[in-house]
Amino acid sequence: MSAMASNVSNCTTLCDILDKTTNLTDYAAPTYYSLNYRIVGTIFQGIIFVVGALGNIMVVIVVTKTRSMHTPTNCYLVSLSLADLMVLVASVPNEVLSYYLLGDEWIWGRAGCVIFIFLQYLGINASSLSITAFTVERYIAICHPMKAQMVCTVNRAKKIIIGVWVVACIYCSPWLFLTKTVPIFYKGQENMETCTFALSREHYLGYFFADLVLFYIFPLLLSCVLYGLIARILFTNDLSKSFGKRNQTDTASDWKKNSNTSARVQVVKMLAVVVAVFATLWMPYRCLLVYNSLTKERYMELWFLMFCKTMIFINSAINPILYNAMSIKFRRAFKRVLSCSRASEEASFAPFRSVAVTNHPKIIQKTTEA
Repeated sequence: MSAMASNVSNCTTLCDILDKTTNLTDYAAPTYYSLNYRIVGTIFQGIIFVVGALGNIMVVIVVTKTRSMHTPTNCYLVSLSLADLMVLVASVPNEVLSYYLLGDEWIWGRAGCVIFIFLQYLGINASSLSITAFTVERYIAICHPMKAQMVCTVNRAKKIIIGVWVVACIYCSPWLFLTKTVPIFYKGQENMETCTFALSREHYLGYFFADLVLFYIFPLLLSCVLYGLIARILFTNDLSKSFGKRNQTDTASDWKKNSNTSARVQVVKMLAVVVAVFATLWMPYRCLLVYNSLTKERYMELWFLMFCKTMIFINSAINPILYNAMSIKFRRAFKRVLSCSRASEEASFAPFRSVAVTNHPKIIQKTTEA
């Protein structure tokens, strides 16, 4: 097993780029994954891919085709779904395929090596930036409602999303030049190549730690602070309402305000869970990366590598399930898409939409949430 761990370490998927110990000029004996390893990896990661791809596609369809769900928050969720879909498509099929190839073999050539690695990191970083963007948007919408009327709009959200993807593309662009294919030699095999680093591994440590700080630690710290402030505002509002209306009956206006607050709380809970899941599922890979970067003997146990990769794939597949479980609107929208219902979307979602009217009679602010 240890021999396999040293030989099977190509960069076809995320965690594979952690190490490269094979001497590419030696004629090594052919090595393959064990049958159990292939079966477990294929079944679990295959299911994750199918569920994740379909779920993320459905999120995009539901939000784009349902007018009542055209909100800033849902725009960021569409961006997150596209990023997660990119990670799944660029990683999982190649990962499953690698279980049935010889050693470090790469079959997609130089162009495939560059494109797949670039798309993996682009999807990962765009996903993290999208999470940060909707966290900031919820903070402004709830803690600074007057400012939110000008800032938290669908048009502005679309511009921010474009900026997110531009920044992610620029940041990930070095990967277009940091990978290459080189020949590998196995006894009895010819014309084989592997996808690997273009430079020595030490040149990549700064890049890896920059990823860790910019796209994991910083977003999580920011999310903790902002969701803490959001929770304080919502909790304070709930307390003031409960004391002020202890002996009063709710008017229609009070009912609408309470309904709007409840919807906001529901959305904040859903988004906070998305962030918590992101932090948890990415932790094994991030810890392994730090450990292998700081120690002389890198930890490359095959089953743990599969675990790290699978956690990343689950992170890219689970968000649509969370939306369905925690949002009434998403749940009904998913059912509508699956059943191909032709009922009017306005009639279907009217009970779950609230409209706040500003002081100016010509300005109406929709506060529809996810």
